[in-house]
Amino acid sequence: MLPAHSAASEPRFATAVEAPTPELHAHQRLPSYDGAHATEETPHSRNTYQWLLGLFFVSLVLMNPWVRGDGVGYYAFARAVLIQHNLDFTPDYNAANASFRDARLDENGSPKPIFRTPTNHLENHFTVGPAILWTPFLIVAHAGVLIARALGSSVAADGFSAPYRFAMALGTAVYGFLGLLLAMQIASKYVGQRWAFLATVAIWWASSLPVYMYFNPSWSHAHSAFAAALFLWYWDATRETRSATQWIVLAAIAGLMLDVYYPNAMLLVVLVVEGLPQYVGASRSKQSHNGKGQPSFVQLVTNHAVFVAVMIACMLPTFISRYVIYGNPFESGYFSLSDWAWRSPYFLAVLFSSEHGLLVWTPVIALACIGVLLFAMREPRVGGALLAALLAFYFFIACYPDWSGISSYGNRFFVSLTPIFVIGLSVFLKRISETFTSQRSAIATLGTAVALLVVWNLAFIFQWGTHLVPARGPIVWSEMIHNQFAVVPREIAAKAQGYLLHRSNLMQQIEQRDIEQMHGK
Repeated sequence: MLPAHSAASEPRFATAVEAPTPELHAHQRLPSYDGAHATEETPHSRNTYQWLLGLFFVSLVLMNPWVRGDGVGYYAFARAVLIQHNLDFTPDYNAANASFRDARLDENGSPKPIFRTPTNHLENHFTVGPAILWTPFLIVAHAGVLIARALGSSVAADGFSAPYRFAMALGTAVYGFLGLLLAMQIASKYVGQRWAFLATVAIWWASSLPVYMYFNPSWSHAHSAFAAALFLWYWDATRETRSATQWIVLAAIAGLMLDVYYPNAMLLVVLVVEGLPQYVGASRSKQSHNGKGQPSFVQLVTNHAVFVAVMIACMLPTFISRYVIYGNPFESGYFSLSDWAWRSPYFLAVLFSSEHGLLVWTPVIALACIGVLLFAMREPRVGGALLAALLAFYFFIACYPDWSGISSYGNRFFVSLTPIFVIGLSVFLKRISETFTSQRSAIATLGTAVALLVVWNLAFIFQWGTHLVPARGPIVWSEMIHNQFAVVPREIAAKAQGYLLHRSNLMQQIEQRDIEQMHGK
C-alpha cells in the first residue's frame, strides 16, 4: 500500500536490520529531521515492536468490560443491530448504569417523552463508527455464544452477557494499540525509532488514552485515535505521488474517521495545507503538468472531487442512522451550531482549567505541542500540516459548549490527536537529546522524565477513577496534589487487587460514588 519514495526526497522508515550505532558525543550531533534520514536507530529496532507488543498483552489485564455512560449509546448501535436487527435502544437504556438510565427512562422503565425523536425512536446522538469497528469482534463472540448454547450452555445470546462485553473491550484495546503503532511508524520516519518508541510509551500511559482504551472501552476515543492515526499514516505515506486509487483509499479512511468521531473533520485540514500550494503552482503553469511533475489544476480538482464523493459515500452508515432515528440524515443530535461559542471560544479554559484542562491534567501534551511547533518549523510540508490540524481541532473544541467533556479524564476530546502528540513528543525528545553530551545520558534522563510523567498520570487516573477527585466539574488542586502523595500510595494496592480480582463489586462501588457526587452528597 505504501508508494515508493526516492531516497533524496523522503526519509525512509526505520528497519529492523540497521547496523549498531555507536554512542554519539557533542561533536557528533544527530542529523536534524528536516528531511534527512533518521539515522540513530537502535541495534535491535525489531525488539521495539516486540517490547510494545509484550507491554500491550500485559496491559490487557486492565480491560474493564463494562458499558457505561456515553458508551451505552455507542455500544447500542452494535448490539441492537447484531441481536435485534433494528435500532430499538430500549433494552440498552434499561440495562445502562443508573446515572445514564435515570435521565432517560421513567420509574416504569419507559423512555421519557423528551427522549423520543420524531420517528418514535429513542434519542441516540452518539456515532456509529465504534460499532462498525467492534462488529468483527462481536460477530466472533456471538458465534461462540450460539455454539456454546447449542452445546448446553446457558450464557445469554443478548449482547449484554460477558462474552460480548469482553469482545467489545478487547476490540477497543486492539484499535487503540494499532493507532499507537501507526503513530510510532510515522514518527520513526522523521526522528528515528528510539525517540518514537519513547514518545509512544509516554503518550500511551501519560495522557488520557489509557482511560478510554481500558477503563471506559465502550466510549469512542480509542477508536478515534486509531482512525486518525490510520488517516494520517496513509496521508503521509502517499502525499508525494498519490494515485487515483490512493485518493479513493484515503477518502474511505476519512469517511470511517468521521463515522467514528465528528470533530475528526478538523484533521482534513492537512489536505488543505497540502493542496493550496499545488493549486497555486498549477494555476501558474500553462502546461498540463508543471516542470516538477505536479498535477495540473484539472487533475487537482478531479482528485479532490473524487475524495469528497467517496468520503461522503463511506459516511452512509452515519447518514442512514441519523435518518432512521431523527428523520433527517444531517441531524447530529448535538448542540445546534448557533449555540456554539464561535465569538468567544474557551481558549484558556480548554488548556488550563481545573475542569479537565488539557495541559494541566496531562502535562505530557504540553511537551508534545512544543514538538509539533518545532516539527512545523523544520519540516513545514508535514509538520506545518499537522500543526494546522491541531490548531483547527483546538479551535473547534474551544467553541463547543461542553468543551470540558462533562465526565472526562483530562480533555478526552483530544485523544483523537494521539498520533499528532506522539509525533510531536518524539520531535521534542530528540531535540532535547541533542543538548546532552552523549545519547546514553540523554536516554537515561529523558527515560526517567517519561517514567515520572507516567507514574504521575496513573496516580491521577486512580484518583479520578475512584472519585477521590470529582469526575465532573473543577477539582481542587491542593487536594489532588495531597492525594497524589498521601492517599494514592496508601490505597492503590487494595484497589488494584479489587480491580483485578473483584472488578464487578468495585465498579458498583465506583458507580454509587459517582451518583452521590452528582447529587452533591
